[in-house]
Amino acid sequence: MAQTILHKAASRGYADHGWLISRHTFSFAGYYHPERIHFGALRVLNDDYVAEGMGFGTHPHDNMEIISIPLEGDLEHKDSMGNVSVIKHGDVQVMSAGTGITHSEYNRNKDKPVKFLQIWVFPNKKNVKPRYQQITLDISERHNKLQPIVSPNDNDEGVWIHQDAWFHLGTFDKDFSAEYALKKSGNGVYVFVIKGSVSVNGTLLDERDGLGIWETESFHIISQSPGAEVLLMEVPMYR
Repeated sequence: MAQTILHKAASRGYADHGWLISRHTFSFAGYYHPERIHFGALRVLNDDYVAEGMGFGTHPHDNMEIISIPLEGDLEHKDSMGNVSVIKHGDVQVMSAGTGITHSEYNRNKDKPVKFLQIWVFPNKKNVKPRYQQITLDISERHNKLQPIVSPNDNDEGVWIHQDAWFHLGTFDKDFSAEYALKKSGNGVYVFVIKGSVSVNGTLLDERDGLGIWETESFHIISQSPGAEVLLMEVPMYR
């Protein structure tokens, strides 16, 4: 029988730095919850709001797969590999930090905020050569279907990471139903509702709720509202 864990949106960690408002599904920075350190290889799921013209100064990372999914606005990225880019809604960005990388992220607009999801996944290989990848997806391809955005393979749709992990995004009409079959035995899936509400095997999830599900081969999703938007993150249940 499938095992599940439910994290309601209001139960997440909260940090207000003025220019940055961040909600943490898992322990991060000043937020610590002993039962919410990670979900398998999924270490960080931050729901970030960055004020106009503000951002994160240059800071380091290593041995982590870092995925950014912009929801609104334009986020400018610069890193120690020489990459300078802007990511916006419809884009997906990944950094394999590996042996070490520094980067900065700024809201390039002075008149509107940036909202994005910052996700960290433990890698299955340490000390790899750092790498950066950014793609723009056709968001119409996730209407009433699950669009692949992350995989372990560099020839699949979406970005790739050093982990047996698969991410999908879907935007569903009300009452639309979908079945998700896990790609690898022993993996689990963390379901995060970006917008609206859905049910997963009968458990109702509202906006920004999260549900971890494992010890199952598949599960059923039913949209409970028009335009429900869902992110599925399949990861190994070990680090």
